[in-house]
Amino acid sequence: MQHLKRGILLLFFLVLISSGLRAAHILIPMDDSQNNHLKAYGIAYYVLTYDVEVSWLLNYRGGSFMFQHHSKFEDELNIRGVSYQVIADVQANAIINEIAHPDVNQEEIVLHKVPKIAVYTPPHSLPWDDAVTLALTYAEIPYDEVYDEEVLSGALPLYDWLHVHHEDFTGQYGKFWAAYRNTSWYQRDVELAEELSRKLGFDYVPDLKLTVAQNIQQFVAGGGYMFAMCSAPESMDIALAAAGVDIVHEVFDGRPMDPNAQEKLDYSNTFAFHNFQIVTNPYEYAKSDIDVPKTGRNQSTDFFSLFEFSAKWDPVPTMLTQNHESLIKGFMGQTTAFKRHLVKPTVTILGENKSKNEVRYIHGSLGNGTFTFFGGHDPEDYRHFVGDPPTDLNLFPNSPGYRLILNNVLFPAARKEKQKT
Repeated sequence: MQHLKRGILLLFFLVLISSGLRAAHILIPMDDSQNNHLKAYGIAYYVLTYDVEVSWLLNYRGGSFMFQHHSKFEDELNIRGVSYQVIADVQANAIINEIAHPDVNQEEIVLHKVPKIAVYTPPHSLPWDDAVTLALTYAEIPYDEVYDEEVLSGALPLYDWLHVHHEDFTGQYGKFWAAYRNTSWYQRDVELAEELSRKLGFDYVPDLKLTVAQNIQQFVAGGGYMFAMCSAPESMDIALAAAGVDIVHEVFDGRPMDPNAQEKLDYSNTFAFHNFQIVTNPYEYAKSDIDVPKTGRNQSTDFFSLFEFSAKWDPVPTMLTQNHESLIKGFMGQTTAFKRHLVKPTVTILGENKSKNEVRYIHGSLGNGTFTFFGGHDPEDYRHFVGDPPTDLNLFPNSPGYRLILNNVLFPAARKEKQKT
């Protein structure tokens, strides 16, 4: 009888132990052990579509993700080739307790909603012309395409997150006129832009683009999130500063520019830049002096470093800089990087090349919303030319540069009370 009681007690304790060690969570490590960093973001998005919260563990193993275990999530991880660990409740709780310690520069951010994403892109653009659409497609994160007509019709408030890439909001068509004005693709772009402008009630493309930029700014001020790359950050701020002033040479729109345009710029209207000088010469491939010089750049020495922020006190910049590497390869674009002295002091610098006095990655707030600007065109295509083939992200599943883009995609999914700026 005594042996029977002992056997029952042993069985009881074994059941307790096994239930305590029961596999209950999935941990997606985002350090160097991860097989596919980019698709891991798509998994986090996928889990959110099932109304399951995702813990984003800032600075823990490269910014890992953790969520309740379910066989369908595990199946999806295996299908997409994302590395993961199945852990017990007690292990998950131990991780959270470790992160919560006040002396540890880590934080748990709970992602609780599926961000609705819009990409601002012309209907005739090629899908690989934009690093963000490449990243979203590869990570299997859905998005809607919007352009001028949708923006002016009031569609932006339907979305949480807006991406803008290499648009020229000054209406100068990227200042490709000098080199490409006789090519069929350039002439087609101009024709389509002028046709759309007339359709929407504008006599001139620069006027349409300014109105679109102002609508985007209102979207951000109202609580939206904007992420912009390449020429969009620079050209949008130029257009906003020049509201009501003609800064465009007549080769672009047929009307003479204001000879005193520079003196009439109002930098209080911009997102991130001030005190810049516009470039009005149509033969010069530059819109302003915000962009750094492209000549003399060397791919082998072109890098920028990410800042380290306090995860507990500055969770937003910490979210935006999560990575498994702190030194990121540079890459060029219509706008490659921003001169540091032309960035407003209210803007947070996330990544810079200090030796060159240039910044690559910045973040700021406007009203109830935020914006993030990233210089360059494609993190894995150093010098992208018109007509170049698309980047195959199957070759770069662990790209630190593309990770920065995808950090921004998940940022709006975080609980508002954790988004201190």
